[in-house]
Formats: sequence, structure tokens, C-alpha cells
Amino acid sequence: MAEEKTPRLRTVFKVPPPFPLNKFPTDFPYKLAKELVYLLATKGKPVLEGAEWEEIFATCIGAIWKPSNVGLDDVVLDACAWGAKTVKAAKPAKQKRIRLISGRNSPAFSFGVRNFDKINENDLGKQILSIWNERVSGIRKTHKHLRTVVLIKSNFLDELAIFEFETIRYDPELYFWKRNKRNNLEGYEKASKKHIFTWQPHGSQFTIIEDVPDDCTIIKIKTPQKTNKEAFLKNIGFDKTWFTVYKKNARENLET
Repeated sequence: MAEEKTPRLRTVFKVPPPFPLNKFPTDFPYKLAKELVYLLATKGKPVLEGAEWEEIFATCIGAIWKPSNVGLDDVVLDACAWGAKTVKAAKPAKQKRIRLISGRNSPAFSFGVRNFDKINENDLGKQILSIWNERVSGIRKTHKHLRTVVLIKSNFLDELAIFEFETIRYDPELYFWKRNKRNNLEGYEKASKKHIFTWQPHGSQFTIIEDVPDDCTIIKIKTPQKTNKEAFLKNIGFDKTWFTVYKKNARENLET
């Protein structure tokens, strides 16, 4: 009898991510600190929110910043996309868990559901997760890797904790749901009884609670002096030639 041959298969090429999870490029801390020092020096206020963090993160890893309506793929590098979140904490380096506002999941819009109080808690929870899962699936059709990068910031932006995690679909069978005293719906992991989700019926805000990994990157920043406005304007040669002024209804007369 002839020896049975093993079929030869084509090797499937898997596109690797730009860098391993939570292993940011070696120059990432330097670039991020530089961006934050510039922000503090020019803005004069320790304020860093959503879109600005997205743009800064994209700059620091050499990615493209392209804000999206979904909010899960605002930063793109090769086959990887990120959603970017900011959270404030008094001591970022010691933070154990964080709450991430993760969009609006509306069963009223997606399923035509009304009277949430009369719907079984677990049935409603499954609908909420299915909306999230559909959103994630749609993005994963175009990006092989999907992550969320989180910036935990101190009140004065002098201490930061940065980490990322895989943006995943959640198996509804692994969670149970119950209403709290405020009538918000809370989702718990069956195995650990850990609180994972919160959903607010008024506004449909969906929040995911994440553990902060032990290997998150901590950066402490020396607060710079605020840039002197008048000195800066003088340095760039600002004068009356930098602007024009006119009344809207008189524009035609000014141009003739």
C-alpha cells in the first residue's frame, strides 16, 4: 500500500501589529512628554481631552489621526486601529480600575425597544452588548488589529499612566445584569461577580470598567512655565498686517 501523503498547505500570512500590546516604541515616552510640556507651556492650563489626546497619541507613534463617528478607530497605523480615551485620577500610578465611557448603545434605536423598566434585565443587557459587538465587528472588517489606548491623567498633567488593551466583542452569556438604585443597568461577569458594564437608560450611555495592568507606562512631568503671550507675539512679529476686519454687509464695498 502506498504511503499516505500529508497535503501541502499554503501558509497564511498574518499581519503583525506595529508593536506588541502595551510595549510602546522606545521613544514613545520622550515624544509624549515633549507634547505635554509644549501643551502646558502654550495653553497654560492642564487640560487634555478626547480629540487632542487622539492627535497626540497618533503623533507619538507615527500613525494617522482620522477621527471617526464610531470612536473606536480614530488612530490608524498599518493594519492596527485605536480608540483613544482619557480618564482623570488624583494618582494615576496607583489607579487600579477605570471607567471608560464607550459610546451610546440605544436599544430604542437599534431594536425599537421602549419602556426599559418592563424589560427583563438580562434580555436588555444582551441587546446592549450586541450593539457594541456589532460596532466592533464592523471595524474589524477593515483592521486586523483593534485596540483602545487609555491616558490616565492627574489634575495638573504632571503624572500620567498609559496603557492599551484589545478592543473585543463580549459574549453575552458570560454576564448577568441588574438594576442599581439609580435605575441604571449594571453588567457583572458571572465567573468573578466583578462589575464590568454600566448602561444609563436616559441617554443610553455605555460604560466599560477596565482593570489597569501592572505593566502600564508611568510618566512624571516637570511642569514648565507658561509661555509669555506678549513675548511670543513679539517674537513672531505680530502686527496689524496679520489680520483684516470688515462688516459683512460692507464686504463688497471694501473689495471694490
